Amino acid sequence: MKLISVNVGTLRDLVWKDRTVTTGIFKEPIAGRVKVKALNIEGDRQADLTVHGGTEKAVYLYPSEHYAFWRDELPEARLSWGAFGENLTTEGLLETQINVGDRLRIGNVEVVVTQPRMPCSKLAAKFDRDDLIKRFLDSRRSGFYLKVLKEGEIGTGDEIELLSRDAGNITITELVGLQADKQKDFDLMRRAANVEALAAGWRKKFLQQLAERG
Repeated sequence: MKLISVNVGTLRDLVWKDRTVTTGIFKEPIAGRVKVKALNIEGDRQADLTVHGGTEKAVYLYPSEHYAFWRDELPEARLSWGAFGENLTTEGLLETQINVGDRLRIGNVEVVVTQPRMPCSKLAAKFDRDDLIKRFLDSRRSGFYLKVLKEGEIGTGDEIELLSRDAGNITITELVGLQADKQKDFDLMRRAANVEALAAGWRKKFLQQLAERG
């Protein structure tokens, strides 16, 4: 497993559906080593901190393996590393294989997987496609967020080491399915809610749905 690219971006305004939104989704690869802190990668910005950033979404990781799929799906788009707003473009870390709660070491930084990335309107705005939110969700190629457990430095080419697997054994793909599928798997929700590293918002949502079911 390897770090292919480190990507950061500043804030910029984007006109979408006759209104201007401020976004940090435009990321570009950077050279050299960079500090990773509890809330973000040095030099990176997030616009709406109510839904982006914070300790549970400090770093967004996206597998490089998905780019071939999207180049076929979006032939008109310019898809360089960081195109989907990810901070880390990686090799060997697929959503079907990574569990929420898994701990990783990248460079001398230690992180834990907290949740999938759910597509938002700013992704659609960046690509100027109304249908991209649904296509992104349906593809199950979500990428995932990381919480920083140990601050440090990372750089392109760093090896990624799996330090531990979460005993709950719930993959990122399964979590995306809980969000996307109409037929809910309440047993999986219950198991997911017990994973300590799961982001608080996801846990709250699962517990509410379980309570409503009775």
